[in-house]
Amino acid sequence: METLMDDFKKPCVLMEKKRVPDGEGGFLPTWTEGAEFAAAITFNTSIEARRAEKDGVSSLYTVTTDKNAALEYHDVFKRLSDGKIFRVTSDGDDVQSPERASFSIAQVTAEEWTLT
Repeated sequence: METLMDDFKKPCVLMEKKRVPDGEGGFLPTWTEGAEFAAAITFNTSIEARRAEKDGVSSLYTVTTDKNAALEYHDVFKRLSDGKIFRVTSDGDDVQSPERASFSIAQVTAEEWTLT
């Protein structure tokens, strides 16, 4: 059964960092697409978030997924609709719906990120 939350979810893909030899004894970081999942990503516009942003805190997004796609601290993912990259800034185990709930969600905070 589809829920209202499902209407907000967009296709996303985890980004996996790999190191490949550079041919000179070092390595270069490369990013490849991994597992796909759906997430509702909302920008936090609260007064507290705006104050935190001025203080250098960049966790301005709330990301909601199904529990079986719970994200972990510092996971990097891409929203496929626009290619925007995010990095998770909280632990996916911290905010989850109770087992007896009729819905199954997990939430994390995230920041915009640049692949390097």
